Amino acid sequence: MSFGNSFQQEDSMMSEINVTPLVDVMLVLLVVFIITAPLLAPQSLKINLPKTQAVAGNERLQAVHLLVDAHGNFELESSHISDQALSEMLHSRAQDPQFQLQVEADKTVPYGRVAELMALAQHAGVTRMSFVTIAAK
Repeated sequence: MSFGNSFQQEDSMMSEINVTPLVDVMLVLLVVFIITAPLLAPQSLKINLPKTQAVAGNERLQAVHLLVDAHGNFELESSHISDQALSEMLHSRAQDPQFQLQVEADKTVPYGRVAELMALAQHAGVTRMSFVTIAAK
């Protein structure tokens, strides 16, 4: 509601800012933050953990490096290998608990080919599989 001179014209624009909606929104946000702030605080217990010396793992994994070139072909120990031969090799080696398959795939290899490799390894019983990448600088 505008209070002004009675001499102002009826067609003139109102130059005052109505801050009531702004205040309403700010009060609602304040209430929301007051309610949610305790939920966001970490709910943790204070405990004193025992201190020990780090123990290095004796477990030496037998890593097999499998390369996947840009065309989706597999290379194992510098020789090309077919899907069937790879499946047979994985079946025979997957029983060893120390076995780990390390895959180095070209970044242009279609994802479908990598998914086929992962399904092949899972079907063979491989439980440890990792993908080798180069760290960005």
